[in-house]
Amino acid sequence: MARRKFIVGTNFKMNGSRAFLQDLVENLNRADLDSNVGNEEVHPIFISPPSLYIEHVRQNLRKDIAVGGQNCFWKSSGAFTGEISAEMLKDVGADYVILGHTERRTLFKESDTDIGLKVVHALQTGLKVIACIGETLSERESNTTLQVLFRQLQAIIDHVQNLDLNQEEKWKDLVIAYEPVWAIGTGRVAAPEQAQEVHAAIRRRVGEICGLEVAETVRIIYGGSVNLGNALQLARERDVDGLFVGGASLRPEFVQIYMGAGRGEGYRTWYLLFKDILRNLDIPSSTASMFNLPVPRPHSAEGFVSQVGP
Repeated sequence: MARRKFIVGTNFKMNGSRAFLQDLVENLNRADLDSNVGNEEVHPIFISPPSLYIEHVRQNLRKDIAVGGQNCFWKSSGAFTGEISAEMLKDVGADYVILGHTERRTLFKESDTDIGLKVVHALQTGLKVIACIGETLSERESNTTLQVLFRQLQAIIDHVQNLDLNQEEKWKDLVIAYEPVWAIGTGRVAAPEQAQEVHAAIRRRVGEICGLEVAETVRIIYGGSVNLGNALQLARERDVDGLFVGGASLRPEFVQIYMGAGRGEGYRTWYLLFKDILRNLDIPSSTASMFNLPVPRPHSAEGFVSQVGP
């Protein structure tokens, strides 16, 4: 299995001014980031300012950090007052676009079908897509987390699978972002093992529909009150392939979050390699405890529901 590229992205939402974003850009330009930052083959990173400022940010930001939009429509042009097309985002320098964020689903009443249409159009336009799925607190407390996520995911998969491309081409620029609604901007965050359970369940679901190869290569990132205190632990989990940072991305600690996540991802890579060695040598798993390694929890959908229930 090819190593999944760990990705860190941001969503500034409707925040910032030209002056504020210029200060933020200058801080990022001065930052002593890992030598692999921005390397699409290792650790991609992107920031998503409000659409009015994308071109300004792209022109002034270091080239090893990509820029993304926060939304786009599923048509290239037309009488759609107030909308922005994927083509327009590309025209001003965007590489990524966020689609299906819970605020688009709840405040602007975007349906699963709307989001599926947007995802496939953005991919056809050549943008990399961050497709968001997530459950509300009431859905979590009623133990319907996976049903909700799988419904949202199905609409995205249905549209992507209809593309006239081979499986690798369909999925190479699509990232799934799990963002529990109850954790967005609330200060609450899924425990690392809870995030892992959901990510593993999403990966299994993708495999059931699209095949094992797609499931093993698609990146699934976590968002929801990601901060300096939890980034390292989240990044260590086997199926957490990146972090999607909201409010913390507007503060200087974002650079530290990125670097901390990179260290956690490095730990994960080493840990998984060590596990494979143990398996190949047929050494009892208890041996791992000698090296102070965590023992992975079972990746069952049922297990997750029981853990995140009321």
